[in-house]
Amino acid sequence: MNKVIERIINLLAFLLTAGRPVSADEIRFTVAGYDQASDEAYRRMFERDKDLLRGLGIPMKLEPTDHWEVEFGYVVDPAEYQLVDPGLTDEERAALWLAAQVVRVGGEPTGPEAMFKLGGAPGSHTGEPLAANLGADLDTVAALFDAVARKARIEFKYRDKKRKVEPYGLAHRHGHWYVVGRQRDIDEIRIYRVDRLKKLSVGDDEAFERPAGFRVDSAMIDRPWDRGDEPMMATVVFDSDIAWIARRELPATATINETDDGLEVKLAVANADAFVGWIIGFVDQAEIVDPPELRSRMIEHIEAVMVP
Repeated sequence: MNKVIERIINLLAFLLTAGRPVSADEIRFTVAGYDQASDEAYRRMFERDKDLLRGLGIPMKLEPTDHWEVEFGYVVDPAEYQLVDPGLTDEERAALWLAAQVVRVGGEPTGPEAMFKLGGAPGSHTGEPLAANLGADLDTVAALFDAVARKARIEFKYRDKKRKVEPYGLAHRHGHWYVVGRQRDIDEIRIYRVDRLKKLSVGDDEAFERPAGFRVDSAMIDRPWDRGDEPMMATVVFDSDIAWIARRELPATATINETDDGLEVKLAVANADAFVGWIIGFVDQAEIVDPPELRSRMIEHIEAVMVP
């Protein structure tokens, strides 16, 4: 179910930001989550997802992609399912979501449909986030979706360096958008967090060819801490509340032991800085236990950030 919700969020966000009808093939190769080996498997998955969106009160319609009405694509018109924006803050939406979970009508809990219409449901480490974090980065996300669809090269600053990238697709993970593509100067597939992009510019159409069969999900599986010369064995404990998130992102080679409080994990780490950055994303619900030098590096990083 967690993967289904994440895929639905990616699909809805793509349709809302594309600004034009998009074909089923374009959805298959652009939206993260549709990494099916066969056409039939993708068709069945896509049909289920369309039914799910319609069940939530979000109408997907077919419209012509050109004036001659030869080909058709899918669109979602926000005006047909969204309420007028009441201007709720994040805190007010969170309060409404909590109330919707507590109050039951006819013995059944309130469904998520109303919260989708009011701007989405807040995420929580106690369950899968139900809404993409479109917020202040909506224009950037829309520009990136457009660049992916048009096969237009992009340029931006990332960690104070200028990057020239051929964007292959976007994905949403735990409240953040990521753009996946080939960085041209080093000829490598790289992943960039969208909210950290600065001075984004989009080039001309049809400037590159996406590799045949490329899947965004396959690229997202890559773990930055795997890249390095001298791997070390690390031991990490995860609280039970976020254990399901950790399981999704841990490599198959990791040794996972269930405990009363969560998970104890042993895995190889080749890039200490990248690994520390990942662990810090769990805030106080994950802790590096061993080796001492890796634990010390995480403590130093936290102390440096906390210094006023």
